[in-house]
Amino acid sequence: MEVFEAIEKRRSIRKYRDEPVPEELIDRLLEAARLAPSSSNTQSWKFKVITDPETRRKLKDLALGQKFVEEAPAVIACCIDLNAFGERAKEALKLVTSGAVRPSLGMILRSVRSSKDKDPERVVVNGVINVSIATEHIALAATELGLGTCWIRAFDPRGTEELLGLPEGVSVLCLLTVGYPAQDPPPRPRVPLDDILI
Repeated sequence: MEVFEAIEKRRSIRKYRDEPVPEELIDRLLEAARLAPSSSNTQSWKFKVITDPETRRKLKDLALGQKFVEEAPAVIACCIDLNAFGERAKEALKLVTSGAVRPSLGMILRSVRSSKDKDPERVVVNGVINVSIATEHIALAATELGLGTCWIRAFDPRGTEELLGLPEGVSVLCLLTVGYPAQDPPPRPRVPLDDILI
């Protein structure tokens, strides 16, 4: 499959066949993430693959009861590893672990306007961007392999991090369900190309 074909075919899948995803395919998805670009090559991501049915059930509860989180044969927790930023991350880590900061649009806008590379908010935003790129690499690779995925941002971050036993400095940015699709949704509407040019 060509890259553009994968881009055109990728859909958010919320219904999965009751069929496990082979470990070698999960490894290929994680390899796609590993090869993603990142700011200053920090590679500030960690991934946790969840296939255990009981853990997926608990994740469903933490994801506001979204049933497909439990029904998908695999869920990948895509995490920001602030530790990868070294000294620059210390203040950012304090903000995140204290609960004072969760990535938000306001933070991103302030970060974009900031020229200070060591700004703690900028470190968090760079982490968000890095993990987002790696996660989309997984989604496109999954499409090529005949798998479906769905990004999930609606979940209890603290509860999810506790459930997964994540180390300090590692925060879940999103959950990504993975499995063989049991649906073939049509493409969602997109604005014309002229509308995205400025």
